[in-house]
Amino acid sequence: MTDEPTGWPPQSQPQTPPRTPQPSQPQAQPQPPGRTGPDPEGLSRFVERFASELVEAGLPRMPARVFAALMASEQGQLTAAELGEQLQVSPAAISGAIRYLSQVSLISREREPGSRRERYRLHDDQWYISFSRRNEVLIRWENTLRTGIQALGTDSPAGQRLEETRDFFEFLRQEMATMLDRWIEHRERRRRNEDAAGGAAGPAGGAAG
Repeated sequence: MTDEPTGWPPQSQPQTPPRTPQPSQPQAQPQPPGRTGPDPEGLSRFVERFASELVEAGLPRMPARVFAALMASEQGQLTAAELGEQLQVSPAAISGAIRYLSQVSLISREREPGSRRERYRLHDDQWYISFSRRNEVLIRWENTLRTGIQALGTDSPAGQRLEETRDFFEFLRQEMATMLDRWIEHRERRRRNEDAAGGAAGPAGGAAG
């Protein structure tokens, strides 16, 4: 017998006052037990959602989809055929996206040993490299702004505006360099902790078996 009224037989179900509906609370999605591989539908949803976020940030749509697919791949590398099959697009679309991503140094090409087929892979330390290269852009902007400041002078409103912009970029570049150094320290510390946790779990797991 259950506590809910619906657990009673119809002929003996007691009369209870109707319950006041309670607002539903969002529930965490449970993970299916024993899953060892990726969820194809969930993977597809992630790729499209991440690609949309990249498009919002300014990346063209097809390069964004290819980049997201590579990010979600097991080894961080796929062939053009694999990308086309996963994204359901033409070889020409993949080729254009690969060309764009290569030009902006987000991916690299490598040939499979003994084959003419190329694989496209993400760089190691992908985000570190990407943000490190922003410093080069900021330096160029600073130098260009200096020429404008020299032409206008710092006693004019326009010259002061350019000077403050140059100062902002210089500040951002210096802080970003410090932040990237801290990221390296953080990553190494996290990896050491993971290795230590894995080593501690090994003997315990063997004893339990």
